[in-house]
Amino acid sequence: MARVYNFSAGPSVLPEWVLQKAASEMMEYGSSGQSVMEMSHRSSDYQAIIDSCRQSLVDTLHIPEDYEVLFLQGGASTQFAMIPLNLMNGSGRADFVLTGQWAKKAYQQAAKYGRCNVVASSEDGVFSYIPQIDAQKLDPQADYLHICYNNTIYGTRFPTLPSCGSVPLVADMSSSILSEPIDVSKFGLIYAGAQKNMGPAGLTVVIIRKDLIGHARDITPIMLDYKTHADAGSMYNTPPTYAIYICKLVLDWLNNEMGGIEQIQKINAQKAALLYDYLDESKLFSATVQGECRSLMNVPFVTGDKDLDAQFVKEATAQGLVNLKGHRTVGGMRASIYNAMPVKGVQALVDFMARFEAAHR
Repeated sequence: MARVYNFSAGPSVLPEWVLQKAASEMMEYGSSGQSVMEMSHRSSDYQAIIDSCRQSLVDTLHIPEDYEVLFLQGGASTQFAMIPLNLMNGSGRADFVLTGQWAKKAYQQAAKYGRCNVVASSEDGVFSYIPQIDAQKLDPQADYLHICYNNTIYGTRFPTLPSCGSVPLVADMSSSILSEPIDVSKFGLIYAGAQKNMGPAGLTVVIIRKDLIGHARDITPIMLDYKTHADAGSMYNTPPTYAIYICKLVLDWLNNEMGGIEQIQKINAQKAALLYDYLDESKLFSATVQGECRSLMNVPFVTGDKDLDAQFVKEATAQGLVNLKGHRTVGGMRASIYNAMPVKGVQALVDFMARFEAAHR
């Protein structure tokens, strides 16, 4: 069976090594006599899996000891409410940088729980750039500053982190986590839906500084209190067991097969350069984002003709280059080139784009 090159923004391509490893262990994990899918989350076998996943993530991202790693459910969207319920309880105020749909939704949800201040926005340019932040607009008493580090729909990323002093920086890293080294100590909280670069849908990872835990307001549901999950080792209820297992395998692949996060960063830069270089030279296609805020994970592009865009997507699909249609809110095309997308997949896309361009001059 021939596998396609899957450029989906999420759920996204998984490493073939991971899929093969999971397939080999589907009927029996180790000597347990059962699949991980069937395994009690209270068993010693599963405890070893979740402990290994957590430790591997700590080692990979060099997470300091004063941070907690939580394996949760509900997607990154649940964090839009969970964060203000747990963190926006000092001054009752928070700052937001609006760089796309997800940042905007986080802002709108948090506004139900306190005063939210938009300190910068790129909505005037259809979120095609990362705005400059005027330090004078930042609230020094804010309970946190929220950013979406990489914008999946619009293909932008923060080239540098905003400086917010003692105010905790909160970042949605759903589409960029594990793609490059990060200094976790610069953040109060990082959250990420796993279905883009860490594993299958169903798992959300939260990395939170321990001093930010335990301050949830009284109305917070038990399941939305970070302390509930920190105290229970992410086992308050049945966690997304199989998704955590696959995340563990993804980390094994990243560290043991690909040479670690520094090496994957180099590969990701190579893939992005291959695609952006073609787009910058093309007479037919053009990238929708320019300059240093271009994402290395999500690359939107257009021809300028909606009918031609649709034809390109159709013909690309026939060539085994799938899920290139842009997000429904912006149209055009988008190639998501996460860690698991090999260089040869991006090369195959560029080669097809060149053939398509030659046929439509």
